[in-house]
Amino acid sequence: MKWKIIGKILILDEKSCNLSQSELYSLKDKFHVESIIKVGNIQGPLREPTIEVLLGSSTETIHKENGCLFKLDLSKVMWSKGNTNERLRIAKLVKDDEIVLDMFAGIGYFSIPIGVHANPKNIYSIELNPNSYNFLKTNIELNHINQKAGYERIVPILGDCRIKSKDYMADRILMGYVRTTHEFLPTAINSLNPGGILHYHETVPDKLINTRPINRIKKAAGDRDVELINLVNVKKYSPGVSHIVVDARVE
Repeated sequence: MKWKIIGKILILDEKSCNLSQSELYSLKDKFHVESIIKVGNIQGPLREPTIEVLLGSSTETIHKENGCLFKLDLSKVMWSKGNTNERLRIAKLVKDDEIVLDMFAGIGYFSIPIGVHANPKNIYSIELNPNSYNFLKTNIELNHINQKAGYERIVPILGDCRIKSKDYMADRILMGYVRTTHEFLPTAINSLNPGGILHYHETVPDKLINTRPINRIKKAAGDRDVELINLVNVKKYSPGVSHIVVDARVE
């Protein structure tokens, strides 16, 4: 049985065998959680989960990670525990007074750690899913990011990043989305200042890890020079396929 804990909720893998009520209560007591759920596939452009509540009633919780607080409802928004190190890695790369554009902000997976652990000038956080957007606003307040800065350091934006990104130019752009992320590369490149850094996520067959992602960035960049800074293998996505992140500088 595979499991993970998000806040006060125990999540079982969808392939977990059927458990009796007594077994579920034993797990609840063992892990000191309030609810137990199964999470299935993440569906559609809004990244909405399918879930089954096995014990308890609440699917809303507050999760603490890397010194940050995230309020979320697991019946409405996704949470990937496997990206924990990546979220902190990016926060530590952000330089003072940078302008950051988070194209797929969600509930603040990357924006919140940057706001807590770094000192950017602004973070423009775009999210398409209204539920995620509302939690993003809540999490900005929960971590006192704008209050501590004394101004709106994180700017939450509801909408399609292909449209909203056109209003901003950034020194660093986060593309924390997978499967069809390459379709958004032209939009990202157009909003990236000369010499800016792109953090591009892709799910890629293992045999193409060292070629396809960077070639896609170069193609989208056209006549702008692209420098590969780093390639991080975040986790296995499926058999023979990995979730990777490319750090690239675009002149």
